[in-house]
Amino acid sequence: MPTPSTEATGTRQRLARIATEVLAPWVWVLGLPLIVAWKVTGYHFGETVLWGLIVGVTGSLIPMAVIVRGARKGKWDSHHVTDRAGRLVPFAVCIGSLAAGFVILIAGGAPYEMIALAAAELVCLVAALAITFGLKFKISMHAMVAAGAAVMLIRVYGPWLALLFLAVGWVCWSRVELGDHTRAEVTAGTAAGVFLGGGTYLFLAAILA
Repeated sequence: MPTPSTEATGTRQRLARIATEVLAPWVWVLGLPLIVAWKVTGYHFGETVLWGLIVGVTGSLIPMAVIVRGARKGKWDSHHVTDRAGRLVPFAVCIGSLAAGFVILIAGGAPYEMIALAAAELVCLVAALAITFGLKFKISMHAMVAAGAAVMLIRVYGPWLALLFLAVGWVCWSRVELGDHTRAEVTAGTAAGVFLGGGTYLFLAAILA
């Protein structure tokens, strides 16, 4: 018969697993461009889908397809690639695919906010790659992407979306609870998301406006 402590542990693990999956980087990177595009295109459905999906597909769906396929073949531990040493190929795929999307945005005359968003994501990916393999520190991509997305959405829709940092806190807790990251790794990821991801977006959106 399960003890109260065992049941509590099981509940925490379930909540952590939900946060890790629902607030995974690929979810943010797929949804964020569509949400931003909706506002910056003046709520134009066609343009929202066009520009939003260019970033979402190249930054999320294509890399995730490669990662999931690799995980099924045993190339890395799971679709979250929790092993630091296994992150090189996923990072390279993400950077290459999103870079192609970035070029398409520029060539197609996308709204400057979408170009800034893609650039911010690229900066985060390159920084994460350098930190992961240069400093040998497994920075949390869950925390980085969630925190960066929160800053961008606050810029686009207003300060009330600071409430999104509750979700950032939840996903950070989940990564530590599941044993996939340390507190230092999620703290570093959050800081990088705010200052590198969010900061790059704010800076480029200001100078491109």
